[in-house]
Amino acid sequence: MHERNPHRRLSLTLAAGVLAAAGIAAVPPPVEATAHRTAGHRTAADSRQHIFEQAAAEYDVPLPVLLAVAYHESAWDAHAGERSTSGGYGPMHLTDVTAKMLAAGDAGAVGRADLAKMASAPPLHTLQAAAGLTGLPAKRLRTEEGANIRAGAALLASYAKSTVGGTPKDPGKWYAAVARYSGSTEQRAASAFADRVFDTIENGAQETTRDGQHISLPPTPGVRPATRQLSALHLKTTAAADGTECPATINCAFLPAAPANGQVSNRPANGIRIDTIVIHDTESSYDAALNTFQKPGGGSAHYVIRSSDGAVTQMVPTKDISFQAGNYSTNLHSLGIEHEGYAAAGGGTWYTQTQYETSAELVRYLAERFGIPLDRQHIIGHDNVPGPKSALISGMHWDPGPSWDWERFMRLLHAPASGRHGVGPVGSALTITPGYDRNQQTVQVCPSDDPTGATPECTERTQPSNFVYLRTAPSATAPLFGDQAVHPDGVGTDRINDWGSTVAAGQQFVVADRQDDWTAIWYSGTKVWFFNPHGCNTTPAHDVTLVSAAGTSPVAVYGSSYPDANEYPAGLSPSTQAPLSFYNVPAGQAYVATAAPAPTDDYFPSTGRVVTGGKNMYTIQYNHRTALVYASDVTAQ
Repeated sequence: MHERNPHRRLSLTLAAGVLAAAGIAAVPPPVEATAHRTAGHRTAADSRQHIFEQAAAEYDVPLPVLLAVAYHESAWDAHAGERSTSGGYGPMHLTDVTAKMLAAGDAGAVGRADLAKMASAPPLHTLQAAAGLTGLPAKRLRTEEGANIRAGAALLASYAKSTVGGTPKDPGKWYAAVARYSGSTEQRAASAFADRVFDTIENGAQETTRDGQHISLPPTPGVRPATRQLSALHLKTTAAADGTECPATINCAFLPAAPANGQVSNRPANGIRIDTIVIHDTESSYDAALNTFQKPGGGSAHYVIRSSDGAVTQMVPTKDISFQAGNYSTNLHSLGIEHEGYAAAGGGTWYTQTQYETSAELVRYLAERFGIPLDRQHIIGHDNVPGPKSALISGMHWDPGPSWDWERFMRLLHAPASGRHGVGPVGSALTITPGYDRNQQTVQVCPSDDPTGATPECTERTQPSNFVYLRTAPSATAPLFGDQAVHPDGVGTDRINDWGSTVAAGQQFVVADRQDDWTAIWYSGTKVWFFNPHGCNTTPAHDVTLVSAAGTSPVAVYGSSYPDANEYPAGLSPSTQAPLSFYNVPAGQAYVATAAPAPTDDYFPSTGRVVTGGKNMYTIQYNHRTALVYASDVTAQ
């Protein structure tokens, strides 16, 4: 999915509310008693519970409303000045999203001239609005929980005044204010948030936060939400659940992501091709992912698939652009599918057979609809997406990780790698096909890799894997290759998130050398080796296009595909791109092109204008990730 930060455990109330909003039944977990822990030196007078009570009284917000809103924004955690993955601060999740965040986040919008405009949407700046209401400095709202809670109460009260003319004592009359607090301009998403909040008011909740604060919201039965107030917000309407874009054979509901987490478009009718499907994992529970994608300022996905039963929630129409891949050019031409699961936890047990089968059925449906080839060059992982800028490469995501069984998935797509195992002569292409269950690899997993909390210290694990390691020489004792953007010394590690030292099932490369049981390929501008006795980890690839430098100079490699500045019509500010400084294609090396060269292009959502450049670029399998080269710089064969 997105940033590898642990997600809070959400209570049954929240889980049921999210799933009910999506039209999906929740299975209740066992009821567990919540331990009451005291937060260090804090007293009752300065506890977070007391701060909520004071803020509610100060701004005339019913306490159950304030507590329930905060519960669904942060699970009452303070976060100590840290921002969430969707740009929110503190228990009230006050947003302050900058252009820099959008450039480096799931939007991957670095180089776009409209970054400032993208970041200017009011739902992305509730922190500034709340600072104006309270007179408190924005810095305090980010770092001080008391100031943050007071400001959130002031903001909520201002929404009530603008919708019902005051701050009623009846919690039910705060429905429109709560819906507006969601930050969504879409009716279904705003009402889903409000419904979850009022469900929590009705049933109550309690939580012990990460810093040991015990907070309780007793049940408030009999509250009748004034749902008719929603019309006062003049929200956009979206397709009903029966308008989802799914095969009829799968359980599919619709719940819109926050509009700020993507862009309205009209693909492919407007000329923007859809040629790629990106496979993600959520690094959170299913319901937490739905909740996150509804918060303005974060990422989104076209679809989210639950692990236990394969239930699907569509969150972005396929015609629209989802901020899901961390690269705007990839977002522009792709569909994103999130799978409930954790890349480093459980050795792949989160990815159930039901989930694989549902995902494969959805992918086949989308591929047929949009003419997307069913191969690993067009059905890719988030870990295969290139960094759009040199400085962003090392932080690109690595999900769905080594435990996603690509070969099983491609079989379910009825598109397995064909032919017998083996390896052809130098200069020929091969496909990585190591198997999964028999391909046991050892990886180091550390606490920061595993947001489930099940890894208290760095541990070496040997497990079925979808990859093989790459080394700098044909020897098991040679150092692992280290990607230049991650390891300046060129030496990699066996850390589970160190994508630069591996090739995954389905990827294709050109044979650079062979020696005994070892095969070398051109990879990341150099020659790397992997253990491949009798070609057991590879299958010869046929009918592929190989590209190499057209002259004697290295060819520049890019992470995006925008037109040249002089190709933009007057009045449209050009996006910019630069070669990835760590990489190039040296003369004498060859790489597999994933498709025919495609024209550079760009999109302006404010006008719906698509700009198509006069140059074409190949997407090539460059290393663990893809990259782009200008067709005029290479020779294809």
